[in-house]
Amino acid sequence: MNNALVIGLDYGTDSCRAVLVDTATGEEIASSVQYYPRWAAGAYCDPESNRYRQHPLDYIDTLEASVKEVLGKCPGAAARVVGIAIDTTGSTPVLTNENGAPLALLPPFEENPNAMFVLWKDHTAVREAAEINELARQWHTDYTAYEGGVYSSEWVWAKMLRVLRVDKQVRESARSWVEHCDWIPALLTGNEHPTRLKRSRCAAGHKAMWHAKWGGLPPEEFFVAIDPLLAGFRERLFTDTFTSDRPAGQLTREWGARLGLAPGIVVAVGAFDCHMGAVGAQIKPGVFVRVIGTSTCDVMVVDPQELGDKLIPGICGQVDGSVIPGMIGLEAGQSAFGDVYAWFKRVLAWPIEQLAAPLVENKAAFVEETLDRLIPALSEAAAKIPPGASSLVATDWMNGRRTPDANQLLKGTIAGITLASSAPALFRALVEATAFGSRAIVERFLENGIRINEVTGIGGIALKSPFVMQTLADVLGMPVQVSRAGQACAVGAAMFAAVAAGVHPTVEQARDVMGQGFARVYTPDPAAHAIYTRLYYQYRAIGQAVNL
Repeated sequence: MNNALVIGLDYGTDSCRAVLVDTATGEEIASSVQYYPRWAAGAYCDPESNRYRQHPLDYIDTLEASVKEVLGKCPGAAARVVGIAIDTTGSTPVLTNENGAPLALLPPFEENPNAMFVLWKDHTAVREAAEINELARQWHTDYTAYEGGVYSSEWVWAKMLRVLRVDKQVRESARSWVEHCDWIPALLTGNEHPTRLKRSRCAAGHKAMWHAKWGGLPPEEFFVAIDPLLAGFRERLFTDTFTSDRPAGQLTREWGARLGLAPGIVVAVGAFDCHMGAVGAQIKPGVFVRVIGTSTCDVMVVDPQELGDKLIPGICGQVDGSVIPGMIGLEAGQSAFGDVYAWFKRVLAWPIEQLAAPLVENKAAFVEETLDRLIPALSEAAAKIPPGASSLVATDWMNGRRTPDANQLLKGTIAGITLASSAPALFRALVEATAFGSRAIVERFLENGIRINEVTGIGGIALKSPFVMQTLADVLGMPVQVSRAGQACAVGAAMFAAVAAGVHPTVEQARDVMGQGFARVYTPDPAAHAIYTRLYYQYRAIGQAVNL
């Protein structure tokens, strides 16, 4: 298999990215980015109520288009492809019928948002998450213990219960649920049945309260005690889970024809994007990997003997094999990072769209060009403001808080505004806030004895925003290295595909052989770090005040 190629598919918030990778060198032979057409049109979402839904056809359409594009760029490459692996955002589940079909693919649910995938950032299930947490604290076993001790509205059981409660028609047809990262491999291998498809250890352990200690998912009586509407779901789900170095099955003849690939090639068990992305960024023990995009997902791996029986409070889980088989995967993150900057951009865009645009001949072109320049211009101006020069201190909870200690009811704040506060100063305060949120996560790990020797950033912001990354290094007081891989999550998926297909024997060997190294290292400024430490404690004080 010296000339073997693999395909890594990364389903993000807005698009599906595919990479065709050489298993011997890690070279990206070709790549493709395909945006979800219905999502791009704003369909099925209601930001005012924190409802974010995605149609399964968006996933299917972009799957076909992205794979065909990468293969089309390399004539003859299809015959060399030996495996595919998929990562997705999560928790992004959907209710299914008894055969595992997402309800949105069936009449009469094609246009019903409640029958669609509930995107990770959907926060309509805050009440349901609170009820799960309340019961878990009273029950004889705390089934949230390995998920940081706090169940989030971003996770599967809260989301599914919310949908069941609010939509009678969906409730009467739903028989099971499936995570996006499990459904795509099941679809490609023709094994969608809820009790037979191979479920991801990553998704189940971090979001579904699965743990080997209590024999899989919590017992039926626990779910019925949350709400009788959950009765029967457990028996129509799963007991076993699988790490992503394992095959989920083989590509069916139908999907081979649709994608232009040979039927029978290996399709790996899926996982969440940040976990495969961490492997794409060459994660090792002691390395804190930040997948930085619309939100952040932070991932570490720890030797089980080093962690022992320790439970780390307020994170998004500690799961055996969720990142690298044989190691405990630790997850944390922020509910908004790039989304904070995007919010500020939308605020400033209003006068451009509503007032200035009618004064120019080509309105659409003017608006697009101006908005494309907005964040770079703000970054350039904000970088010239010395740390601590303004009185502004912000918190980063515009989309609630994921870690530490999930609380999706929190709101963002900006304190210290004066008549002299400028747009660049406000933007700088928001960038600093996202870095302060990052520091809170680092401190939670350090307080619990988890060593951090290096910080690695991946994702679009890490590669494209020196101002943000330098601020992050200054606030953390640690060097931050940036992965060279432009599509680190997809590259990580390709590494898992290579292992599942038998090209490399372990994830660690695939990581070392196929890793692309690092593009840049941001070194912290000691003087800036001292100033930011003072501001960080102001950030914490403001957070405590608004968290009452």
